[in-house]
Amino acid sequence: MMLEFINTDYAYHTLSGETEAVKGLSFSIVRGQFVSVIGPSGCGKTTILSLAAGLIAPTGGEVKRAEERCGYMLQRDALFPWRTVEANIFLPLEIRGERGGEARARAVELAKKYGLGDFLKKKPGQLSGGMRQRAALIRTLAAGAELLLLDEPFSALDYQTRLEVCDDVQGIIKNERKTALLVTHDISEAIALSDKVIVLSARPAHVVAEHDIPFGDGSPKSRRNSPEFAAMFETLRGELGL
Repeated sequence: MMLEFINTDYAYHTLSGETEAVKGLSFSIVRGQFVSVIGPSGCGKTTILSLAAGLIAPTGGEVKRAEERCGYMLQRDALFPWRTVEANIFLPLEIRGERGGEARARAVELAKKYGLGDFLKKKPGQLSGGMRQRAALIRTLAAGAELLLLDEPFSALDYQTRLEVCDDVQGIIKNERKTALLVTHDISEAIALSDKVIVLSARPAHVVAEHDIPFGDGSPKSRRNSPEFAAMFETLRGELGL
């Protein structure tokens, strides 16, 4: 098991009192799965990522994670504009003190493998939004992440670019045999990208339903074109109360 929430609670405190963000949350992710979490706005999806990353500790229950490095991809690509693409990709290695050798060579190979070889000396401002997100993903992979936590990483992109980048990112994650947990408001995106979709309730979040997505060939494009797509969309929409 790569990640497991076991009857997990999380409450945070403010001046006005205690707020339960997550209550009795239970689900699991096996190695190599791409899992999406959807739920109403403000239901605690980002809290779940923070729990998964170990940035915060549950106030009840348990979160188990395999002893593997995890990486976080945010809504914005978080590339430093004054550094080249190559220097941005090297940043996690620098933070760990790995300033040369094998780790950097692997980072460059990943960049070349996924179409960034000609852009390594460019600044992020010279790249399209989609290429910037690809660079952000390569940076995460170069750091050795096995579990990728994706916090609506496509939300800042226009619709057409978003479709292209979804295909791109999911393909890289699957090709590199990584495990991913995505939180998103977009039902279509969740279906297209995922092996499994988890539906949350309103806050405090708990699991309403889990759905395996068996149709299509596994690529987002084939999922969107599958005749089962519309039925799954309506099922998820109903479970969200939309």
